[in-house]
Amino acid sequence: MTSASERQPSPAGSIAGPVAEVISRQRAIRDYTAEPVTAADLAVLLDAACHTGTERNRQRWAVIVITDPGQRNRLAAHGDRTTPLQGAPLVLALVQEADGYEFDTGRIAQNIMLAATAIGLATCPVTLHRDHGARRLLGLRDGQRCRYALAIGHPHPAARPAQLGPRRPLQELVHHDRYTRE
Repeated sequence: MTSASERQPSPAGSIAGPVAEVISRQRAIRDYTAEPVTAADLAVLLDAACHTGTERNRQRWAVIVITDPGQRNRLAAHGDRTTPLQGAPLVLALVQEADGYEFDTGRIAQNIMLAATAIGLATCPVTLHRDHGARRLLGLRDGQRCRYALAIGHPHPAARPAQLGPRRPLQELVHHDRYTRE
């Protein structure tokens, strides 16, 4: 572990290093080649999920690996704007256990997406707006929920993020002690 005194200086207000580089490259990509995701790459993504911190380290989540095109299409029917699920060779359905937290599901998704970016894969998070139907489709038990899925694959050469632009300035996003919007 690098101590604060050993870290290389970075411009004021920015992070530096290999993690920062992956964070800055990670974007939702919606178009993929037909090339399957290898078992080795899938293992990297699932390992990233397993290393996600969760409330009291209870890990009240599961991942359903979906490669069958028919099942991907059926799952896509349970959300809006789900075209990436239909075109990706791999979909990871993120299951929240009955006593799990949605915040933890988001953390798992982010770890998987960053790991995918680091190994050259593209991802797109998708919301399943009709999660009761997704629950039945995936065979989940009472209390389990699948509200989110990740489309994953090799980026199509012409693929670009839907909206690539500047980020809002921190002064618009960060508030101190209480929310203050003028």
